[in-house]
Amino acid sequence: MCGRFVITSPPEALRQIFGYEEQPNFPPRHNIAPTQPIPVVILDQGRRHFRLMRWGLVPAWVKDPRHFSLLINARAETVREKPAFKNAIRRRRVLVPADGYYEWQETGGQKRPFFIHRGDRAPLGFAGKAETWAGPNGEEVDTVALVTTTASPDLAGLHHRVPVTIAPDDFERWLDCSADDANEVMRLLGSPEEGIFVWHEVSRRVNAVANDDAQLVLAITDAERAAEQVSMSAKKAARPAAPRKPQVDDGQGSLF
Repeated sequence: MCGRFVITSPPEALRQIFGYEEQPNFPPRHNIAPTQPIPVVILDQGRRHFRLMRWGLVPAWVKDPRHFSLLINARAETVREKPAFKNAIRRRRVLVPADGYYEWQETGGQKRPFFIHRGDRAPLGFAGKAETWAGPNGEEVDTVALVTTTASPDLAGLHHRVPVTIAPDDFERWLDCSADDANEVMRLLGSPEEGIFVWHEVSRRVNAVANDDAQLVLAITDAERAAEQVSMSAKKAARPAAPRKPQVDDGQGSLF
């Protein structure tokens, strides 16, 4: 599963790692969410290029995106069979640069957010696939979804799914769709090796998409966690109680 991620590496550093020709200049983003435009790397006529695409894939055959579920992730195990993904995984594989992502773990009835990143802080290349949706009035929207797979044992404690990351040595193989076949790249969709990723709990401020600052990825302190708990308790206490429904006597346990 991947519902939020971050890009904090300098644009030129990402350009060197992913090898695209353009020289985009974009600010760090600490809380990227579905439906937002995200950087994507494609291969076109043997050259890598930087593009912006909407996170949330819309297959070309969809008539009206307003009536279609948002597809932000695709399971590696079924990506070649699902109608929404089977063409994209063969013909339009892409890379999504990132520096980490968020995951939520439920503990004691509450969901706590965690930030996951490589232990060496190296940028990531998420495996993605893209589609261009064309509307009835000639409009076109480039859309993308991330591929997920089973979590490695060390990450499974947070969530049973993780985004697939492609190693730099495999970038070219993943992006090359000239064979119009996905068989050769399926082996790249495995779980990450144990020990590569590390994680820490962060503030619940990340829950709000409007928050996008460097503080979001920092480990939460005990004092901050306690303050959040007090705030949550206060909000719960101030919330008006739902009106009680009148009890209906169905005659069970009654003599009359």
